[in-house]
Amino acid sequence: MSELILLLPILLPVTAGLLAGFLPCFRRDRALYPFMIAASFLTLFSAILAAVLPTETVTLLSPGSVMAITFRMDDTARFFSLIASAAWCITAVYSCRYMKHEDEHPRFYAFYLIVIGFLNALFTAANLFTMYLTFELMTLCSMPLVLHIRSKEAVYAGMKYLFYSMAGALFGLFGFIVLSTFGDPLMFRKGGVLDAAMIAGKEPLFLTAVFLMIVGFCTKGGMFPMHAWLPSAHPIAPAPASAQLSAVITKAGVLCVIRTVYFIASPALLTGTWVQTAWMCLALLTIFMGSMMAYREHGIKKRLAYSTISQVSYIFLGLSLMTPAAVLGALLHVVFHMAAKSTLFLATGSIIHNTGNTRVDDLRGIGLSMPVTMWCWTIAGLSLVGIPPTSAFLSKWYLAEGALAFGAGQTGLPAVLSWLATVILLVSALLTAGYLLTVSVRAFFPGRNFDRKPLHGLEDHRSMMIPTAVFAGLSLVLGLYAEPLIRFFSQMIL
Repeated sequence: MSELILLLPILLPVTAGLLAGFLPCFRRDRALYPFMIAASFLTLFSAILAAVLPTETVTLLSPGSVMAITFRMDDTARFFSLIASAAWCITAVYSCRYMKHEDEHPRFYAFYLIVIGFLNALFTAANLFTMYLTFELMTLCSMPLVLHIRSKEAVYAGMKYLFYSMAGALFGLFGFIVLSTFGDPLMFRKGGVLDAAMIAGKEPLFLTAVFLMIVGFCTKGGMFPMHAWLPSAHPIAPAPASAQLSAVITKAGVLCVIRTVYFIASPALLTGTWVQTAWMCLALLTIFMGSMMAYREHGIKKRLAYSTISQVSYIFLGLSLMTPAAVLGALLHVVFHMAAKSTLFLATGSIIHNTGNTRVDDLRGIGLSMPVTMWCWTIAGLSLVGIPPTSAFLSKWYLAEGALAFGAGQTGLPAVLSWLATVILLVSALLTAGYLLTVSVRAFFPGRNFDRKPLHGLEDHRSMMIPTAVFAGLSLVLGLYAEPLIRFFSQMIL
């Protein structure tokens, strides 16, 4: 029974997705939408059951100890599975209205459900091989969400997404092959399964393998130099898919990095090495570069895509510092970024759905006709800037504290990176205010010469407003009541 409970969040949405894609009865939206909503909420319910009830390790196939397909529930799996399933449910409600102006609904929802199933499989993977396998399956099944409209640009964006993801996965495969020579089997364990005795005499090979795995899995989160797929995929995908690409699917890369560094390789073997220094440098470069490019971009969804590149690298920076405060800040930012970026993409989708405007310059005065949507945008923007009491203020505070703690007693380049990290976090916050909050100002205060005749009926679809408002509310409430999350994260990894 416990095995079924653990596998239910995987099997249920995958089965539902296959039914939605192939059964003729779901060609009609009247049958498809209730089925998809029910499947999404049942997936969340099954994820809650798997998280709270005692479960055992489940091995589906074991052709060899290194290649066993094994699933297990631990604190890390509970966290990622619950937030992903919850975000999927809320966005599913939003999508019912948004997708009415799109075609091929059964195909979209088939892959929408299948992807959350493989994400749950990835989150509950118990060893490195299972993680790699489910990572690849999730990538392949999420690509159709990007190229859904089948235009030339959509096909190009989908192929670019696939190319970068596969290139990153190949880096991960190389690392898996190398690390499998040091330990058998590579089952995840807090603190890592490798020690200095295992890698004695092979340190350069070990460090190279871990670094390639970090770069490869960080591709899903858009870390430089593997970031170029994000600005292509986000603008072209439907808003519900864009929201999940940014809020949840990028976190698949975060999960894989956490498993590699903190559950296989061991932070003790990486602290002070060139791998840590190079990882920090790439994360800092991505934070600044993503913020600057978002500030210069005038397309709404593309601006948010560049913002995702920057904000997810906050998480990678915290993980690379490997200090308790920085890791806590990184894990908090996983949740807070999910809430804020879901809000922004759903709000943007509502604007595009109702007005057809896709550029920032066209949003002048939109707050007069869509006040709820733009207030949600503003709350999410304040959070990503880091204005208290919104949620991301806390995560950025811990990241800065962790960076300064890392630099204490350090000399040379590590000490410089510690102070540079704090400066870049502040500069990025200013740039974030420049590309998000200026939109709110123009939306609510268009100026004297603006034609104030409101466009009526733009916010009469509660199925789109309520999910957006829920995410915006989370961006605020999670910052006010973060103590349970802080206690949970404090013992989750370190």
